[in-house]
Amino acid sequence: MPPINSSLLTRRTLLKRGALAASAGMIGQLSPSAWAQFVGSNDRLRIGMIGLGSKGGQHARTIAKMAGVQITALCDVDPQHLAAAKEKLDAPAGSVYTTTDLRKLIDRPDVDAVIIATSTHWHALATVWACEAGKDVYVEKPIGRTIAEGRKVMEAATRYNRIVQTGTQLRSDSDTDEITDYIRSGKLGRIQWIQGVSYKTRTPLVQQTPWYPDWLDYDLFCGPTPVVPLERDKLHYDWHWRWNTGNGDLVNMGIHAIDLTRRFLGDETMPKRIMSLGGRYAVNDVGDQPNTQFTVMDFGDVPVFYENRNLPIKPGATYSDQFRGQRIGLVVQCEAGYYAGYMGGSIFDNDGNRLLRKAVDVDTVTAHLQNFFDSVRTRRAQDLAAPPEIGHHSAQFCHYGNLSYRVGQQASADQVDASVASINGAGEALGRMRTHLGQHQVDLGAQPMTLGPWLELDPRRDAITGIDGGSEAELNEARYYLDEVERPGYQIG
Repeated sequence: MPPINSSLLTRRTLLKRGALAASAGMIGQLSPSAWAQFVGSNDRLRIGMIGLGSKGGQHARTIAKMAGVQITALCDVDPQHLAAAKEKLDAPAGSVYTTTDLRKLIDRPDVDAVIIATSTHWHALATVWACEAGKDVYVEKPIGRTIAEGRKVMEAATRYNRIVQTGTQLRSDSDTDEITDYIRSGKLGRIQWIQGVSYKTRTPLVQQTPWYPDWLDYDLFCGPTPVVPLERDKLHYDWHWRWNTGNGDLVNMGIHAIDLTRRFLGDETMPKRIMSLGGRYAVNDVGDQPNTQFTVMDFGDVPVFYENRNLPIKPGATYSDQFRGQRIGLVVQCEAGYYAGYMGGSIFDNDGNRLLRKAVDVDTVTAHLQNFFDSVRTRRAQDLAAPPEIGHHSAQFCHYGNLSYRVGQQASADQVDASVASINGAGEALGRMRTHLGQHQVDLGAQPMTLGPWLELDPRRDAITGIDGGSEAELNEARYYLDEVERPGYQIG
């Protein structure tokens, strides 16, 4: 593949070029059709969209209907996505710049802020480049594929004084405020445990002879990650289920439940240790992540569990299991009752009587974007619903679960049970997962679960301070996964 022309954009020249673009000379060199009004003249924000798949396309359609903002540039490495998004946007001819190279979009002076909805492995680098260029950023979750990347996004937002919003849109769900206040008031007594679930079926990654997609710049698609041939049939979305480009459903879906958990416990509350276990069952494919995973986060007085299942309720079914009415959601068990929900939800006593119900009546995606745009105008980062610190820690706790799993070893049922024996509620939750696997005729004696060790943490320093139930080699491997290695030319400062 041809090398990428890095001269298109370098981080040292981004700010300089942005300043030049503000001059009359640079403006005169640009086609007038590519320009909207400056923010200062009519308060209209000019938006560049980077990544136009399902989520990015949704954002583009939403923003096109919002007042005070105008999409001036579109970017996707896949020209097919780019063409489809431009057609759906239905903008006047010549009014929207398009490119397959995000660096060209970031470099444009007619873009005030960018919306980043690329594959996960591009989130952090694209955000840092945009911050260095003087752009404000709305970046989809997680803000980094690794814990170190999340920290670098935080640092870039501070260093360049940019407004950066994380796409954990439930932070803009005002329906949850009343429920959170109810639980934290103590009306149901102390919280005993919290369990998040994502029971969402996923299509297996059908194995193919290694191949390269020839309709796009695959080198640029890979970016910071190794350029390796695909062994699955689909390029898009299924990158979630490979470690080099994605983090699986523990991060992909779990971040929302863990972010909501932090609202119940308080954002300053940090876990002392985290472990994870599970396996990839009942599929014969090239996915390298667990499709059945159970993660325990020890917050001291309150244990938090997260269970993700990618198999249906039973073989041949097209729907998933549920736990207390939730397929994707959260259960907060207190002494005198519990909450079950996700957006909105209900509070019940322990006999199942509903005490409080909040219907879903907030468009959280629009509200979250609006919060970002309002903060860009006022330059008040403190008004953001999900600043980088929120996004980093909510993703970080999920990343730690994956780190534990990745260094784990196959273990007997007794070993698995012993690892969580001291955690209130964990045994029952684990039993439900085993019953689910039994529906798929999984023999855990023949296919033991991978049991990850407890990682002892200092989350404020992004540090793994020790390992309980694992070896020194496993500790060193887990620490390696904190950062990993970025490809030359794509390293973050």
